[in-house]
Amino acid sequence: MTISQLALMKAWMVDHRWDAPIEYHTFDAVLTLWLMGWLGAPASFMLDAGWAVLACVALFFTPVAYCALRRRLHQRQRLRCDWLPVIDGQLTRR
Repeated sequence: MTISQLALMKAWMVDHRWDAPIEYHTFDAVLTLWLMGWLGAPASFMLDAGWAVLACVALFFTPVAYCALRRRLHQRQRLRCDWLPVIDGQLTRR
């Protein structure tokens, strides 16, 4: 997932925050975890905390894992996901 895809997705979430507030806050949590991974990795590496480095590296993949989970749930018709076309480049913001 690229930074531009994350930016498009965040913009879509902001535009639709009143229509889908839980999805909006869930994506904020995903971005928070991703940022914690990027900011925590250098600090945990300098502190020689191997377990924390591994945890931070795992957090790097939070947005990708979230999108893959939502895509799978959408394809199985368990959960509707209106922002998938935005990150696939098929739809622009409102």
